[in-house]
Amino acid sequence: MKEERYQILKTIIKNYLPEDVSIDAVSQESNFVSELNINSANLVDIVLDVEDEFDIRLENEDMEEMLTVNDALAIIDKKLSA
Repeated sequence: MKEERYQILKTIIKNYLPEDVSIDAVSQESNFVSELNINSANLVDIVLDVEDEFDIRLENEDMEEMLTVNDALAIIDKKLSA
């Protein structure tokens, strides 16, 4: 299940990667801003897509904690189990 969520998240992230960053560069440890060069506007789009895909609601605090792919997965898990 976690692997499935990771693959879904990677698919979402892929849409917002700049041209100079390959999807192969995305790992669970990847930092959205410093490693994947995703700007804040695109990060908001990722959050909206995650909400739609997983049918959850992310609060501002969740977004502030979402620094890496792993952070995003942990937040998704927490919301789905709530």
